[in-house]
Amino acid sequence: MGNIHAKVYRQLDGAELVAVADRDLERAEALAERHGCTATDKPESLLGAVDAVTISAPTAAHLELAELFITNGVPVLIEKPLAASAEQGRRIVELSQKHGVVVAVGHSERCNPVVQAMKRLNIEPMFIEANRVSPYPFRSMDIGVVLDVMIHDIDIILSLANSRPIKVEAVGVNAIAEHEDICNARLTFENGCIANVTASRISFEKVRKIRVFQSNAYLSLDYQNQEGMIYRKDGGGIVREKLPLEKDEPLKLEIVSFLDCVRASREPLVPGEQGRQALRVASEITRLCRENPLYKAAIEEQRTSPPIDLGKLR
Repeated sequence: MGNIHAKVYRQLDGAELVAVADRDLERAEALAERHGCTATDKPESLLGAVDAVTISAPTAAHLELAELFITNGVPVLIEKPLAASAEQGRRIVELSQKHGVVVAVGHSERCNPVVQAMKRLNIEPMFIEANRVSPYPFRSMDIGVVLDVMIHDIDIILSLANSRPIKVEAVGVNAIAEHEDICNARLTFENGCIANVTASRISFEKVRKIRVFQSNAYLSLDYQNQEGMIYRKDGGGIVREKLPLEKDEPLKLEIVSFLDCVRASREPLVPGEQGRQALRVASEITRLCRENPLYKAAIEEQRTSPPIDLGKLR
């Protein structure tokens, strides 16, 4: 993801890619050569040389890096999830508020033209169904499918429901690695809205879809192909129409929005607090997954069995 962020920054007008930092200096140098910038293995060396930073590191390092830049007045765009735990997420939000520094969270799906078009409809959902499945990613091995990809849908659902979740149910299992690889969760909100969410990273196909039902209408949206249909009740039948939108790259839109917020010192599309709320729900779902007896049994089996050769799964 750091490579993709660097590529976008390099191509944007009104922004200059100054440097890339990685604890593996050789990797940083290779990336810097590719994008025509400086390389470093010391993030603190960027202080005073940059106006904004993207943090795209292993989740466990988010808090440490965020604290470094926020306390020195540097706005940050932090790749999702915001942090490794809800408590760490709260700490980042507190630092942002204390120092008056912009903190944006990289829930790039929120910038997907499909989501933006849906939000303009001002819908009032009664039931939401989201499905996100993909092949094994060979990255983000330090977290499970919930914090890796389901958190995108959690964030969107929280913004759509616009209500406090009062009940979280979930089941998940780890089929390949230590963390959960497939999960299904059900969220119940104070206003009566219910959301059913499924995420898997052990599929041979890639699907990213959501359906949103409200009184007299529902929407069927495809994030991947950036297409959407609206189905409305019309007399005794149902009519459908295409959701009007203009396709674009969500990550590019996210970075452009972040830089605009830095220039104007205004709140980003997904501020730290919203990222923390999504993380809080995702953390609860992860906890419930780990309480599943099948999950515990799989962990024990992995401890006594030869490790899976992930290279053969490609």
